[in-house]
Amino acid sequence: QVQLVESGGGLVQAGGSLRLSCAASGHTFSNYAMGWFRQAPGKERESVARINWSGGSIYHADSVKGRFTISRDNAKNTLYLQMNSLKPEDTAVYYCASSTGPNSYVMQYWGKGTLVTVSS
Repeated sequence: QVQLVESGGGLVQAGGSLRLSCAASGHTFSNYAMGWFRQAPGKERESVARINWSGGSIYHADSVKGRFTISRDNAKNTLYLQMNSLKPEDTAVYYCASSTGPNSYVMQYWGKGTLVTVSS
């Protein structure tokens, strides 16, 4: 059974930083591309960043480009999202997800999310 557990969320002032982690278990982590998504109150879930199995292919949404960095440690079965220069509009529940293959961005497993709140 695949489990994805996010951590690292919290309350931070605008301009601050947080690092989210997603611990994966139940499958061979290095075989799958991964992604971070977020959902703000009253809004649809949106893709924040994606990374393929090796880390050689990375995508960041325009809204976070230059501020957020996705990375992974396959030896630790962990996905990360370093978030710098946070803005109030980054406030959302952040979810990690595992895809259907090493270079696929069709997500099949989801974590329960971690709340990030950025105060102005």
